[in-house]
Amino acid sequence: MEENRKNLLEFFSYHDKKHLVKLEQRILQYYEDADHYDRYSFLLKARKNFIDGIVLEHQDVLLADIIAFNEALRLALQKMYDHAHLVWAKIKNDSLFGSSKELVARCFLPSQYPALHPVHRKNSDALYGALQDAGWNKFYEDGVSFMPLRLAEGMEAETFDAYIGMDCPPPNWNEGLDQELTKDLHLILQFNHLFEYTNFALTDFIYCRDFESQTEITLG
Repeated sequence: MEENRKNLLEFFSYHDKKHLVKLEQRILQYYEDADHYDRYSFLLKARKNFIDGIVLEHQDVLLADIIAFNEALRLALQKMYDHAHLVWAKIKNDSLFGSSKELVARCFLPSQYPALHPVHRKNSDALYGALQDAGWNKFYEDGVSFMPLRLAEGMEAETFDAYIGMDCPPPNWNEGLDQELTKDLHLILQFNHLFEYTNFALTDFIYCRDFESQTEITLG
């Protein structure tokens, strides 16, 4: 797997690398400029499309990290799900929390640039920070899921399999990837959300192995 990560750099020609560096410089220039912040978030989408257009031609090389990421994310979501339900079980009938309450749990990619990523440049951390800003990466507001996990009085509890999209045939959210190569991977719904709907390129997140969860309790 380590050798495959090194090969990732070989997918980009000299001109590809030059174009990407300039694009990322523009992203950081406008991201850090309050006068342009609201106007140039589309550059993240342009970057995603450019990177994905190259790396998706080499999915066989990325496959091991796609599988490892998907499993690490599934385990992190299971831990978040179990913790949320444990907290909810403790408070749902406790009068100290009032008669109207809601628990919301979210899971995010790590706040630090992934150590396993094969490309480390001096602006990598800053760029990763821009990608995690929901003001620019609109569909990342609730983290790796399109909708957060919600528990509330009168709301039917969702099973974990339903939450990660594994309760419907076929249980594999591999849209946008090589269908034959990834047909048996059981990619979860949250993988699809990150890949298809956010402005993260595939190689922005598949090297992540740690995640950060948040649990909020709202009292009515």
